[in-house]
Amino acid sequence: MGLRDRRDIETDVYQPAEDSQLLAEAARDRLEASDRVLEVGTGSGYVADRIAEETDARVIAADLNPHAVRQARERGLETVRADLVSPFADGAFDAVLFNPPYLPTDPDNEWDDWMEAALSGGEDGRAVIDPFLERVGRVLAPDGVVYLLVSSLTGVDEVVERAGEEGFSAVAVADESFPFETLTVLELVR
Repeated sequence: MGLRDRRDIETDVYQPAEDSQLLAEAARDRLEASDRVLEVGTGSGYVADRIAEETDARVIAADLNPHAVRQARERGLETVRADLVSPFADGAFDAVLFNPPYLPTDPDNEWDDWMEAALSGGEDGRAVIDPFLERVGRVLAPDGVVYLLVSSLTGVDEVVERAGEEGFSAVAVADESFPFETLTVLELVR
């Protein structure tokens, strides 16, 4: 890989942060080795890699960003370039994990690159969360579960309400507070 390629990955792929760690730990503690797991929006592949190593579950990592797909593959992960859950079969996964782009972003201040796609959740922070909630049920096995990371900046109650409209009940299974936001991992089941 050339210098230019490495710089693209460093500036165009979301790297692990507190939210990644919170999601990985919350999901890891609830998954079993026999589970088939999809991580949507894998970024660097950190969460998928931890789940694969620490649970022995079969994990597929997916991201729309080609730089993220490349970086996750470099970790040895089975990786698919995908827009949310679109290419996956009905009922294929026991668990789906997602740390979505959730930062509320004024449309006049968007910068139109891969890092923005990883961070910007549109004006209300839910521009990617809402379509995910509409579609994720299709790829879940009958007793499947979703682990969705949500920020207080996005409105946890609004996400729970939207999940309910899609037939999910939600319970917070982990949270962590910071000076500017609280991060919550929601467990969604039907």
